[in-house]
Amino acid sequence: MLGAVPVTAIALALLAATPAVAVAPPLSQPRIVAHFDLSQGRQPENIAVEPDGSVDLTLSFARQVVHLDRAGRLTVLADMPAPAHPATPVIGAAAVSGLARAHDGTLYFAYATGTEDLTGIWRLCPGGEPERIAALPASSLPNGLALDEHAGVLYSADSALGLVRVLPTTGGAPVVVWSDDALLKPTGAFGANGLKVHRGAVWVGNTDSGSLLRIPIGQDGSAGPVEVRADGLAGLDDFAFVGVGDELIAALNTSSEAVYLRGDGTRHTVLDASDGLSNPTSVGIRGDRVYVSSAAFYSRSDPNLLAATLER
Repeated sequence: MLGAVPVTAIALALLAATPAVAVAPPLSQPRIVAHFDLSQGRQPENIAVEPDGSVDLTLSFARQVVHLDRAGRLTVLADMPAPAHPATPVIGAAAVSGLARAHDGTLYFAYATGTEDLTGIWRLCPGGEPERIAALPASSLPNGLALDEHAGVLYSADSALGLVRVLPTTGGAPVVVWSDDALLKPTGAFGANGLKVHRGAVWVGNTDSGSLLRIPIGQDGSAGPVEVRADGLAGLDDFAFVGVGDELIAALNTSSEAVYLRGDGTRHTVLDASDGLSNPTSVGIRGDRVYVSSAAFYSRSDPNLLAATLER
């Protein structure tokens, strides 16, 4: 683990901030709690919320995994090696993306470089160094990542090839294509993107089609038939479930919105650019605190982390 670094490029207010423009329930008091340096490639892509309310983030083009505590201190947990000749499908540059956290603090994350030696799923144990536990083809763009700790497996979405893979958290075994359904495929650039394991199924967002998909997990671990749970979610990136039901909050990247989606498919916008969203990429929820990361991929303005209060 690397030491804490100065937060000269970040303005933080994790515990006290002036509320921004009011939004419709169930969120209140939206406020930007961290600003990141675009010139350094510090564009937050994915988020994992710690038990104490602090957060872990992947900073995509900086090729970093970082921890941000509730006092505003930023610690770099991993600096990933840069490939000599990055050739990542769709995006070109090397980037860290999906992130998942185990109960013991172990972090799993995806790294895409377009090279055989670095592309894959990586593990970072507390206080340790990152290690690749699964190699993926150079033609892959591993993006969203979800952990099923009970089953001891990770699910990885490939945005370029439009599929979902499964692999053991221990590594050392072949990575298996779990679902290669047509509904996961890209129609322009990004197919399967954000994903979560929830209530006996893998839920996946297809960014190009704007569809939220549910794939049941069979008793033998195989993928069941894919069903469309919602569509019309243009620019759908990652998302987080609000509770034990199927309600969730999703980041819509291109429109700079976060929407609250109910189990019946109805939805409404709860955050937008007026609250500070700038091409949001992921959502993290713990208790009554909701975090949304913005990478400013298209706006090129103010990558940040926003917090809001979940009203129950």
